[in-house]
Amino acid sequence: MNWRLGVVGSPVAHSLSPQLHQAGLSLAGRSGTSTRVELPLQRAGELDELVRRDFDALSVTSPLKHAAFMLCDELSDVARRTESVNSLRMIDDKVHGVSTDGDGFIHGLEFELGPVVANAHVVVLGAGGAASAIVDALVRYGAASVVVHGRTAAKVDALVQRYSNVHASSLVYRPVELIVNTVPVAGRSVEAAVLQGVRSDTVAIDITYDPRSTEWRERYSDAGCRTANGLAMLAFQAALQMRWWWGVDIEGGDLLEAL
Repeated sequence: MNWRLGVVGSPVAHSLSPQLHQAGLSLAGRSGTSTRVELPLQRAGELDELVRRDFDALSVTSPLKHAAFMLCDELSDVARRTESVNSLRMIDDKVHGVSTDGDGFIHGLEFELGPVVANAHVVVLGAGGAASAIVDALVRYGAASVVVHGRTAAKVDALVQRYSNVHASSLVYRPVELIVNTVPVAGRSVEAAVLQGVRSDTVAIDITYDPRSTEWRERYSDAGCRTANGLAMLAFQAALQMRWWWGVDIEGGDLLEAL
């Protein structure tokens, strides 16, 4: 079988998913191609035709992760809980969707910086599809608390109501062990990067990878924090997608090396 793979979202011109797909095909001993598909939110209805007719499997990126969730006939537990899907595949004439963003984030974080999440107090900036998946994973992997700061109150409230240890604001001073920025670079406002409770041993992760370093991340580096961008998350979530697509054990570290 010659696999027709793709990544869909907007913008996707910068996406490294085709490189990851090609590396994964090689590691899995399969053949195929991968294509970028520019699809803004207002044309999300076209996603159904893409997955049913034009592709064998799709990676889904912003801003279509909730639209992909709504499209699916079958969902993984994480996708159902987070209402976010980053991978689609047709199986037995049904659209199946999973979310690997959260586990990919945790696995990539641990690969680069070691254990960070267990018992940590975490701040997440943003409340979109990626944030929803990351918050879910933080809770599952044992974070003590998660505070979400987002511009859309309804999205923040949905996350807060879903978990007992997720909050819309921190009511008391406490150290922040981990801060994660999920806000797209184009949508960021000029604001102070270092929040109350951030210390030199705080870990700061900016999940964007284009550019590789951002002003937000550099401010934390200047404060002495350990920092990373989103390349590891990208590679490790892709590895989980490919394991689902092909039933082959592909390592995120191998895909990260391919980047």
